Parts: sequence; C-alpha cells; structure tokens
Amino acid sequence: MLDMLSLLACFACAQAAPMPAPADTLAVDVELVLAVDISLSMNEKEFALQRAGYVEALRHPDFIKAVRSGTNGRIALAYFEWAGTVRDDAILAWQIIDGSDSANAFADRIAARPFRSFRGTSISGALAFGADLFEKTAFAGVRRVIDISGDGPNNIGPPVTGTRDAALAKGIVINGLPILISPSPTFSHLDSYYEQCVTGGPGSFVLPIYAASEFSTAIRRKLILEVSGIGNAMTARIDAAPPIDCLQGERDRRFFSDPYFPELDR
Repeated sequence: MLDMLSLLACFACAQAAPMPAPADTLAVDVELVLAVDISLSMNEKEFALQRAGYVEALRHPDFIKAVRSGTNGRIALAYFEWAGTVRDDAILAWQIIDGSDSANAFADRIAARPFRSFRGTSISGALAFGADLFEKTAFAGVRRVIDISGDGPNNIGPPVTGTRDAALAKGIVINGLPILISPSPTFSHLDSYYEQCVTGGPGSFVLPIYAASEFSTAIRRKLILEVSGIGNAMTARIDAAPPIDCLQGERDRRFFSDPYFPELDR
C-alpha cells in the first residue's frame, strides 16, 4: 500500500503547477500544521501511542520520499499539542523538512517533549490557533493544511463549525484523525462528527483509528497523503452517516460554565 502511495505521490506532484513565491519567501509544497490532542480523556497509553506514531511517521522512508517527490522537494511543518487551550510550551515552531536529517530532527523534538495533559477539548480553539500559525510564516506553500487528532467533540470555546468555516475561507484544508479506541458511551460517532463538523476543504479526509495497533500505520499514511495532496484518491469519506449535532459536545458539558453557550447552563 505504501509503495502505491509513493507512486501516486510522485504522479500528483508532477501534475501540480507550482505557485510563484514572493522574493522574500521560500516556496514549499505544503505548509502542514500537526494539532495533537492531549486532553485528559486520552489515557497515558493512548497518548504514548499517538506520540510514537508521529515520531515513527516522520522518520519513515516513505514519508521522506513523499516530501522529496514534490515540486519543491520540501515542506514546512509545525506542531502543537492542545486540550482546553494551547499552552506556550506545547508548540514546536515551523521547520523546513527536506530530507531525512531535517525529518529526524523534528521527530527528535517531538520525542523529547514531556508527557502531560490537561482538561477540556477545544477543537475550535485548536483550529483557530492552527490557522493563525499560517499568518506567521516566511513560506509560500502550494497548499496549507491543518491535521488535527482528537478523541472527543468540542466542549469548550466557540462552536467548532464557525472556526472551521473561517479557516476554510482562508484556503486552509482541515483533515481529521478521530481516535475511537475507547469511545465515550454517550458519543460513539466521533468519526462522523469529524467528517461533518470539523474537517473540510479540497481533498480533505477523515482517517479514524479504532485500535491501538492502527496508530503508527494510520498516522504515517495520513502524513503521506497530506504531503502528496492525494487525499481524495485513497481515502473514502463517511458520507452515509446521519446528520450530526455539531453542538453535542457543548450540550454534554452541561455541568460546566461556558461563556459562549450561557443558554446551555440554564
């Protein structure tokens, strides 16, 4: 499967028309933000598997081959961890990835981070933070992508659909990695929620994880698809699901106060 992904990646990149970059910017094939859930609903095993999945994916020869196969042969990558908010010490700033040395260096920075989590799940906050990161780069990307993982719905901050739509209006693509290893008994349709309420943009996709054994392969596959820009070619969207209440997470958090939803506290 990964050999096929590599071939498709080369084909897709060969067909893409490069965007001219201003003189003071560096042209890259994609500006990619990795937004990683570290909320308290993630147990230590899931968090460790998620962290290892990103580290292994960045080091993998197929990921590096996909990067090198692009028109410019490089991408810009940023990483942050989020829960109810994004803390300053949870951000790894933009770095150019153009081969195994730079990919391994970024993977080392992720691997060296301490394990920590805190309460709340603000997907809307994470999307807003990720979108803002694109305003602070010296890169000109053919594509701009936010890759967001999570194991629960938005339950803090403004509605996720509004923040998603604001990002899409800026030309940002949002892909999702919903984690359903230990789904909530009151919210078991997280894959459909990510499909209908979180992700969007040309070629966007949702890649659910249902078992711990799927972490490494799924994250590697997702990163290769994002670098290659061929999400629609290899990933089926969840079109058959019934309509989802995109405010269900906020409604379920009825025991906590949220200034954005005062009517839910009455």
